[in-house]
This record gives sequence, C-alpha cells and structure tokens, in this order.
Amino acid sequence: MEIVAELARGVLRALLQLAAQPFYYIGILFVILQYHKQIVLERKLFSTRLHSMLDTAWKTVLWGIAAGMAASLVMAFVGATVPAGALIWLWVLSALLAVFRIRFICLAYSVGVLGMLHVITGWFPGLAEIPYVGAAVKPLQSLPISSLLALVGILHLLESFFVRKQGADMAMPLFVAGKRGKVIGGYQLQQFWPVPLLLLVPVQSAGAAAALPWTPLFGGDIWNAGWTFSALPVMLGFAERTVTRLPQQKAKRSASLLFFYSLAVLALAAGAEWLPGFVLIGSVLAIVLHEALLWWSGREEAEKPPYYVHNEQGLRILAVLPGSPASEMGLVAGEIIHKVNGIRVRTKEQLHEALGVNGAFCKLEVINTEGHSKFVQRALYSGDHHLLGVLLAPDEKVMYYLEERNVNWFTKAGRRSQAAPSAAKESGAL
Repeated sequence: MEIVAELARGVLRALLQLAAQPFYYIGILFVILQYHKQIVLERKLFSTRLHSMLDTAWKTVLWGIAAGMAASLVMAFVGATVPAGALIWLWVLSALLAVFRIRFICLAYSVGVLGMLHVITGWFPGLAEIPYVGAAVKPLQSLPISSLLALVGILHLLESFFVRKQGADMAMPLFVAGKRGKVIGGYQLQQFWPVPLLLLVPVQSAGAAAALPWTPLFGGDIWNAGWTFSALPVMLGFAERTVTRLPQQKAKRSASLLFFYSLAVLALAAGAEWLPGFVLIGSVLAIVLHEALLWWSGREEAEKPPYYVHNEQGLRILAVLPGSPASEMGLVAGEIIHKVNGIRVRTKEQLHEALGVNGAFCKLEVINTEGHSKFVQRALYSGDHHLLGVLLAPDEKVMYYLEERNVNWFTKAGRRSQAAPSAAKESGAL
C-alpha cells in the first residue's frame, strides 16, 4: 500500500505541475488557431465552412489527454524519460532545427542530433572541465540516449494511432498545380494533438521515494537512488497533402508508415541500451529512417495518377458540403456524377442545365468509388445550393489554386507537397 500511495502522490504532484505550466495551454491555443485559420481559408476558397472548429478542437484535446495517460503508463515500464538537462538541449535544438525546416521540430531529429553529440563529446572527456563549456557538456555526456530514442518511438506510435483515427477529420479540399502544370484537385490533411505526459523520472536523492515494484526496461541503476513524476506536455502533429487518394485512405497509409517507423526506433533504442557502441548508429538511423519515411510516401504520390480529375464518365466530386442536398443523398468525395435527370454531364455548365430540366426534382446516376453505378434522387426546394452542394474537381476555367510553400509540421517533407495552406493565386479566368 505504501508504493500505491507514493505513486498516487507522485501523479498528483505531476498533474499540479502540468496545471501550472503554460506550455500545455499554449498547445491548446495553437490547435484552435490552426483550425480557425483553416476554416477561414475554406470560406475564402469555397464561400462556406466545411468543418466545425470547436467540435474538432475539444475532441482533439480529449483524445490527447486520454492517449497521454496511456502513453505515460507505457513509458513508466519502458523507462523512457527525459532528464532535466536533456529538456534544455531538446528545446534549444528543436528551435534551431526548426529555423531550417519546420518539420525538423520533430523529436526524431533533435534526439538523433543529441545522440551524435553525446558520442562525440564522450570522445573528449576534457571538455567537461573547461569553464562554462563544462556546464553544458556534462548533462550532454550523461544523457540516457536509449531512453530518449524509446520516447521518440512511443510518441510516433501514439501519432500513428491518432492519424489512423482522426487524420482525415479536418481534411480540406484544394486546387493545386499538377506535375504538368494543370490544376487538379487534392486534399490537405492537417491535425494537431496537445498531449500531456506524466514521466517517471529518476532523482539523485536516496530515500526520495519507496522502491519501485518493477524495474523499468531502460535505465539500469539510475532508478535505485529514487524516482518521481514530472509533467511534460508535447505537441504531436500531422500534415499531408494528397492528390491520388481519398483522405481516409491517405490517413491510413500514413498511419501504417508511422507505425513501422515507431517499431524501428524502439528497436534502435533497445540496441542503444544493450549493444556497446550502438548509440551513434541508432541516433543516425533515427534521422535517416525518418527521411526515408518521407521519401517513400512522396514516391507513392508521384507514381500514381491524379485522382481528383474529371474523365469521360462524368464529373468527379472533390467534396460534399455538410447539410447540403448532396450530403442528404449520400454522395461522397471521389464519386463521379454520370447522369442528371437522364442527361449525361461532362462540364459544370451541363450539370447546371440538367438540374434545370426539372425544377422540383432531380435524379442522379453516380459511379461510386468502387466503379459501380448507383441511383439517388431528391426533391428540390427553394434555397438549395445551385449545384446540390458538391464541390467538383477543377477544370480548365478554375480561377484559383493554392501555391506550394516549403512549410510543414513534424512528419512530412515539403518536396512531397505537404505545405501549409497559403494565399490563393490566380491561375486563369472564367
């Protein structure tokens, strides 16, 4: 019972510490601002709102809390922790790396660089004795790199879960320039999750806490002197752009790649813990594999033909407005409108004319995403959207598209067209 009470007191102290930290609240504010920015852009491009900011924001926060507590439990048994000295190095390195590419803010890069610096400074033990320099080098030389790599692996495992469950929830349709200069349809997938972690950390004070009833996997003797809990709010993020898949398919594919990456990093952490001299190899591979993840996903996008384009069968649906007639009829993104009131349609003008054949009723023949025909119908009412509430893939008359920008968050490379949305740019005239 003593250890249970000690664990409860430690968790309570960490929760109070979390409540007193501004970083977690800054993370929540950041999420709200990002979603607000997206919704403003949706209104600018499509004259309507496609998502609910508050509904998505509170779900994001609740998911982050639940997943953070689950991840904290796993980390307590693994021994994945961040000493105070490592926190300063992580924050400074992450900030410096983000200056070059915003995706370098991902812990995989800062932990990888820390691992390399840890090994290099270990080759020169005299650095710790140099005034001023030693104050920075000593924490670096004593860093538990295996624990930090394990933390990276667990966080990416958590991110893969989030991406699979929520990665497509805020998917925003886009008009973008294709490989041959033609404007095509696509989707921006972007989500952020503020995650509060309660880390079990060692303390160098004898009798600081009751002995743990288990031995963490990593760390060895560092747990003998004592332990406590420390709050560490982190921000997980996901940004993808796809022109070749449905948003749900892209999210699941990205989640799978992140899952395998997390397993690989956990294996590197085990190697750094138990294999002499493996710290440098594991640190380098953590970065290299992350870059390979981006390259592979980008290659998949480049090798497949664009999906959101019109063809001889009809007009491709890029998105469906919530609460619209099209939504009520069960139309979804990726389907093709083949006939309207018995009339084949190949252009937006033909669609509008075919809807006007019967002002009180419409019947559609639609080819679904599996290639099968389906028939839907609905009465038309005054005030309904003039195109039933569908956003069609762009044609040669589209006026705007989103300009590429070499900016992204956490996991994806700019060359893979995962840029954050930018200002609309003219591409032609109606």
